[in-house]
Amino acid sequence: MAKIILGFVGEIASGKGTATEYLKKKYSAPVYRFSTMLRDVLQRLHLEINRDNLQEISKLLRAKFGQDLMAKVVAKDVEKDSAPAIAIDGVRRIADIKYLKELPGFHLVYLTADEKIRYDRLVKRGENTDDKEKTFAQFQKDQQAEAEQEILATAKTAEFTINNNGTIEKLYQQIDDIIKKIK
Repeated sequence: MAKIILGFVGEIASGKGTATEYLKKKYSAPVYRFSTMLRDVLQRLHLEINRDNLQEISKLLRAKFGQDLMAKVVAKDVEKDSAPAIAIDGVRRIADIKYLKELPGFHLVYLTADEKIRYDRLVKRGENTDDKEKTFAQFQKDQQAEAEQEILATAKTAEFTINNNGTIEKLYQQIDDIIKKIK
């Protein structure tokens, strides 16, 4: 079987992490996250891992080393990986897929969900230190941040779209359907 690389693009809390964890569990797919390198830097610097700091360190690194810095890193990591299925979480920018599109087996998947559903998921999961106390107005403001601005333009280039307003089982079924189509 040829390598299948699924990259997930979507707004905040649309289900990208859940989708990649499912691929990890069911298909033994290693997961690469664009935010991992940012989280590593913040942790090493003993700075709080929150959305503002993640966005700021991303801007600084890309301004200094090129807008496609993180795309190069993720693409090289994925290219070296020999796993038959690979999941990529957190595609946001057109630059993020520049090198991934060159890899055989890469497919971009757009995950979408209603804003209120995404807000409820964000507060419930509390992935970043500032998520659990976030108001709906703050969530809406977060969606206007620089890191989020290219998501919809990038999503327009996706080969597949998953509506993630339903149950987790429905999400899993849509992912399995995509895998079947690719095979």
